Amino acid sequence: MKMGIFLVACLAVFCILGVCEGGNLRKNFYSKTCPQGEQIVSTKIQQHVSARPDLPAKLIRLHFHDCFVRGCDGSVLLDSTATNTAEKESIPNLSLSGFDVIDDIKEALEAECPGIVSCADILALAARDAVSVQFNKPMWEVLTGRRDGRVSISGEALANLPAPFFNITQLRQSFTSKKLTVHDLVVLSGAHTIGVGHCNLFSNRLFNFTGKGDQDPSLNPTYANFLKTKCQGLSDTTTTVEMDPNSSNTFDNDYYSILLRNKGLFQSDAALLTAKVSRNIVKELMKQDKFFTEFGQSMKRMGAIEVLTDSAGEIRRKCSVVNS
Repeated sequence: MKMGIFLVACLAVFCILGVCEGGNLRKNFYSKTCPQGEQIVSTKIQQHVSARPDLPAKLIRLHFHDCFVRGCDGSVLLDSTATNTAEKESIPNLSLSGFDVIDDIKEALEAECPGIVSCADILALAARDAVSVQFNKPMWEVLTGRRDGRVSISGEALANLPAPFFNITQLRQSFTSKKLTVHDLVVLSGAHTIGVGHCNLFSNRLFNFTGKGDQDPSLNPTYANFLKTKCQGLSDTTTTVEMDPNSSNTFDNDYYSILLRNKGLFQSDAALLTAKVSRNIVKELMKQDKFFTEFGQSMKRMGAIEVLTDSAGEIRRKCSVVNS
């Protein structure tokens, strides 16, 4: 009996310390406490996406960058303070956007049911709803019940986010560290069917791949020549290029056919073809229905990374600052 009490006490301490990992997410978590909550998110997202068709890519990326650092706890949304530099100031996060959309949704939810819906849940729902606008139906199920973290450290983003120049070994290690599989890696990379990439994240493939002013031989030469007309050189940090040419606002499985033509934009895209196991998954995802199904399942797994639930964390009143 004493041992049982001791274990419960230990678990409570772990939760307080913020490492409470949750199988405690569930469907319709807010059905009694904020019954209109999910509908408010959906309505707001439809309004924003109709004005900004590039928003789905931005919100998927924001959710991904949140989940890979301290789990899906909304830590990416926190602003820096006088004594702390937050995740959003980290180099990989400087091009993130969509924070204003999350703030707008949070404001509406606080007016409807103050202190109930977490910023982490808003981000998970907003990412799903933004992609779903194109289809007029929810494309995957989002379980809710996440709570918001109180810590956001710039250096942790750099240490935890997979880089666009990673090889397959580094990518697999990154995903394994979050309890995701190589299958999740290939499926979630398919999010690159929407959005843009900054030239400086792939220009070494065009201008200086091995330090000798050469081009990446695994990149389709015709495509490389096209990219050279867009990017001004290694120091071009402002130009962006569609990751899925001519279709960067349409969520589909084009990414995989582009990849098999050696037109993946980043080294981390091309890397998926360098191991048999990942290359085979790429080929399987050429079937669009298969991709949609698998994408939803992998997003659900990603959305459960190291979540704070029950009494861990807090429900932030404003997504960019911890409660005082």
